[in-house]
Amino acid sequence: MKIIIINTNCSNLSSVKIMLNKLGCNTIITDDPDLIIQSDKILLPGVGTANTAMKQLKKKNLIQLIKKCTQPTLGICLGMQLFGSFSNENTHTNTLNIINVPVKHMYSPTLPIPHMGWNNITILKKHDLLNGINNNHYFYFAHSYCMELNYTTIAYTNYGQPFSSVIVYKNFFGVQFHPKKSSFSGEQLIKNFLEI
Repeated sequence: MKIIIINTNCSNLSSVKIMLNKLGCNTIITDDPDLIIQSDKILLPGVGTANTAMKQLKKKNLIQLIKKCTQPTLGICLGMQLFGSFSNENTHTNTLNIINVPVKHMYSPTLPIPHMGWNNITILKKHDLLNGINNNHYFYFAHSYCMELNYTTIAYTNYGQPFSSVIVYKNFFGVQFHPKKSSFSGEQLIKNFLEI
């Protein structure tokens, strides 16, 4: 199985690659369109700002390619947010618009933003991506922006407000947390993705 991690120059991709290699995957970090098209699975990790990530994808001519991908594609943290219609980060940043849902800054009158650390998920819909994962399993989060609950949400998390922590739309999958930092639960989710 050929696994591609899209190189956005916006995150520590080597940690994701190490995790996949540990699971026995042949993993390549690349922005080569031909390799991306020929892959069996795609991962789009990201940290930082939506604006910076979208500029990198545009510079590399990857925006339309990602939108047209038919193989299972997993967005992680910022990568999931990029699947939305736009982010209100930096006033307004157009994103991939794969899912017609905006990404907005989190708000809580009592809790610190960004949302950092362990939090649990509540599963709304059964899905193969969540096999072996139960309600109240904990994952590691680090973000200031989020997607509200919407038609693609299969699990959500509460942090001052409910937000989408796992989404599925056609061949696109998204997680707001960091699987690599999420111990057993994160590894189980990646295993599930690889089996889809």
